[in-house]
Amino acid sequence: MVTTRRQAAGVVGGADEKAGGRSGAKRGGAAKRTDKADGSAVQYEFFGPTVGPLSIVVGLPAVMYALCGFCGSHGCVSLSPLKIPTFNVGTSLFSFEGFAVYLGWIFAVAVLHLCLPSVTKLGVGLPDGSRLKYRMNGLLVYAVILSLLCALVSDWDFVDRLGLSKSMLGYAYDHYVELLSASVASTLLFSVILYLASHRSRSVLYLAKGGNTGSRIYDFFIGRELNPRLGRFDLKEFCELYPGLIGWVVIDLAMAYKQYELHGAVSNSMAMVCLFHAIYVADALYFEKSILTTMDIVHDGFGFMLAFGDLAWVPFTYSLQARYLVDHPIQLSNSFAALVLVMKTVGYLAFRGANGQKDRFRRDPNSPQVKHVKYIKTQRGTKLMISGWWGIARHINYTADWLMGLSWCLCCGFDHVIPYFYAIYFGVLLVHRDLRDGEACEKKYGKDWDKYCSVVRYRLIPFVY
Repeated sequence: MVTTRRQAAGVVGGADEKAGGRSGAKRGGAAKRTDKADGSAVQYEFFGPTVGPLSIVVGLPAVMYALCGFCGSHGCVSLSPLKIPTFNVGTSLFSFEGFAVYLGWIFAVAVLHLCLPSVTKLGVGLPDGSRLKYRMNGLLVYAVILSLLCALVSDWDFVDRLGLSKSMLGYAYDHYVELLSASVASTLLFSVILYLASHRSRSVLYLAKGGNTGSRIYDFFIGRELNPRLGRFDLKEFCELYPGLIGWVVIDLAMAYKQYELHGAVSNSMAMVCLFHAIYVADALYFEKSILTTMDIVHDGFGFMLAFGDLAWVPFTYSLQARYLVDHPIQLSNSFAALVLVMKTVGYLAFRGANGQKDRFRRDPNSPQVKHVKYIKTQRGTKLMISGWWGIARHINYTADWLMGLSWCLCCGFDHVIPYFYAIYFGVLLVHRDLRDGEACEKKYGKDWDKYCSVVRYRLIPFVY
C-alpha cells in the first residue's frame, strides 16, 4: 500500500502514471462503484467503504508487529527447513518514553524544515486557479541530520558537554517496538484530527474528490482534505518526504551502530544496506519538487492511508534489513557483494534514466535529449513513447525500482525469509498496479492503446512479462 518512490504524474512510456511513492503503489484492491442517496456515483477503492479500510487500518500494524515478533534475536522464520520461532516482541510493547522520543523526532525535523534555508516551489493549479507555495529544503535537512549523527559518534568534546553519548544510537534497537507502537498510535490520533479538522468551513479548504464520499470510515481512511496546512506549513508534503524517509535512514544507522556495539564490527552487508537506503532517500529529496505533480499531492486527501504510510510503515518496515543484520550479522563474499552492488547500480541507473527521459519528454518533446524518442500520437492529442527506456517495457521504472529493493534484501543472505518481505510485497503491488494502469489506459486510449501494446509488448520484464 505504501511507498517511498515519488514519481511525477503524467505520461510514462504510454501509461498515464498516477504516481504513488518511492517503493510501490499506494492503492490496492479492486475499485467498487456504489451510489449515494442522491443518485450521484461514488467510486470506492480498497474494497470500501467499510470492510476494506477497516481491515487495512487493523491489518497493517499487525503486519508490522508480526515482522518484529517472528524475526529478531530470538530467531527468524526460515523455509528450508521450515522453522517458525515463537512470537516475541520483547517485554515492553509501549512506553510513554518511546512516545515522547517519537514525537520529539517529528518536532525536531519540523523545526529544521522551517528554520533552515529553503526554496519555494508552486504546486499545480487548484480548482479556483490558484497555486499553493511549498517550502522545500529536504536535502539540506537530511544533510544536517546526518552531520549531527556523525558528531554523535565522534569524540568531540562539545558532544559530551551537551550531555549526548554514542549509546543514544542504540536506543532505536533496544526500544524498537516501543517506537513502532508510538508511530502507530500517533498516526492514528493524527488521522482522527485531520478528519475532524476537514469539517471546518469549506471556504478555507479544498476537499479531495475521492475522500468526500459521506462514508465516515472511508473518508477517514482515504483522506478528506486535500491540502491541510498550519499557516504555510503544508502537513502532507512535509510528512511525505521528511520525518519518515529521513527517519528510515536514521534507524538504519542506529542499527549499524548497535551491530558494532554487539559484535565489534560493522559487516559489509550492513554497510551496503545503509548505503543503498541512504542513496535512495537522497535521490528522493534531491528531486523533491517532483512530488508536487504526484497523485498523492494533486488528488489524494490526507488521511490515515498517507499518514500511516509516511510516518509508520516506511521507517519501521523499510529498515527491516538493517534490524535483521544486528541479530544475524552476515559477511558477504567479495564476489557476491560485487553482484549485489551491480544489481543496485543497474536498477538505479535504469530508474533514474527512465524517469528523467519521461520528465524531459513531457516538458519538451523537441528537446535535444529526447527528440530521438519515437512516439505514437493518440486521438486525444497525447504522445505515447515507444522507444528509449519506454520501448523496453511499459513500466520499466517499476522493474528498476523493484531491482533496487531486491538488492537490499540479498544483503541479508538466504537463511531466512522475512528480510525478503519488502521484495515480495513490493513485487505483488507493482504487478497489481500495472494491471490497473493497463485497464485504465485501455479505456482512455481505446484503439491507440492496442496499437501501443503491439509495439511495446512487455509490461515489466522484457521477453518475460
